[in-house]
Amino acid sequence: MWRGFSDGRWVSEQRIRAVALISGAMSLCACLYLVATAHGTLDRWGRPLGTDFAGVYAAGRMALAGDGARAWSWGPQYAVQQAVHGSSDVPFVSWHYPPPFLLLAAALAWLPYLWALFIYQGATLSAALVLVRRIVPRRQVLLLALAAPITFICLGHGQNGFLTATLLGGGLLLLDRRPILAGLLLGCLVYKPQFAPLVPPLLLVGGHWRALAAAAASAGLLVAFTLLLWGWPVWAAFLHSLPLTREVVIESGIPGWGKIHSIFAMARMWGGGIALGYSVQAVASLAAIASALWLTRRASPPLRNGAACAAALLSTPYVLDYDFVLLAVGLAFIVRDAIGRGFLSWEKSLLALVWIAPLFSRQLATLALLPVGQASALIVLGLAIRRAVILDRAAELGLRTSPFRHLRAASAR
Repeated sequence: MWRGFSDGRWVSEQRIRAVALISGAMSLCACLYLVATAHGTLDRWGRPLGTDFAGVYAAGRMALAGDGARAWSWGPQYAVQQAVHGSSDVPFVSWHYPPPFLLLAAALAWLPYLWALFIYQGATLSAALVLVRRIVPRRQVLLLALAAPITFICLGHGQNGFLTATLLGGGLLLLDRRPILAGLLLGCLVYKPQFAPLVPPLLLVGGHWRALAAAAASAGLLVAFTLLLWGWPVWAAFLHSLPLTREVVIESGIPGWGKIHSIFAMARMWGGGIALGYSVQAVASLAAIASALWLTRRASPPLRNGAACAAALLSTPYVLDYDFVLLAVGLAFIVRDAIGRGFLSWEKSLLALVWIAPLFSRQLATLALLPVGQASALIVLGLAIRRAVILDRAAELGLRTSPFRHLRAASAR
């Protein structure tokens, strides 16, 4: 039995297709049920369709009304959400993003709520699918991406996981061939500042100077545009809101430790204090970023990119389960490398585990205190390091095959 898991024979194309079809059908039925049983913009439980999108849309409405600076104030923000959904009991969704994301929120707020939600999720999901298809040019990759549990999680939350994954994953994919476009994409991640500790060092260590300049330019333009439209008050409001976000969302874990997939949350979930949580997170962040930078200098681009996706998730205390769309892109980069050079032992089984993990990661963390999400990111980072050590080192030594050559034939199946 263990040999079957080791060489990945059980991960056959027929089984992959069957599991993907079942997962995709379940996700589609769940989405259709939510929409079919909704009353206006609220589902049958009184929650906004696309839950978290309610805060984005309300912030956009406030910006269009010339009141954007108060989007970070919970009272006014909640009042707008109640008005949009026509209910005084609608669950409150806070707004934490930097002002550049207010640009997109304001654009979406020109539309009715449901149209804005469907267009936003449809457009960003489509972009992420195009990216994954470019990374792994195989027919079944679109089925796997659409049917992945993390896709349903992101859709259900109306979140920006697809957008983040497209910007970071697309920037990494284009980094060596079209560095200016890559930098422009990476600079747009200014709306996700928790990933900032990784991107600039990665570009510096890799010597990607044009990409670094383009990233600085696109980030600067977005910041300048927000100042031009709304002035300094929106930035003052955002900066003033940061302590509350840190205390309520990150340190107190109001969303639930099972939903926050950071190393900090893992330490807090296991009973550690705030200081211990930050200490453990600091060690993990440094180790993850150092690993990604090391691979930047010595590994093939797909391994560098896969490691960067995983390290981005591991290096911040503020990352939630829907952000793990980025890990699915990291998984795709590992698969791309494996298709070209063969799978090593245990890789197929571990990659399959990472794909299915979001289906039960929140529940296992909540009920059994098992940090499945964090473990998934560590697995992808570990696989990238392992492949670099074994295969890239073998290439440096002029060897035609790796010590795992007897397993690499599995990639042909």
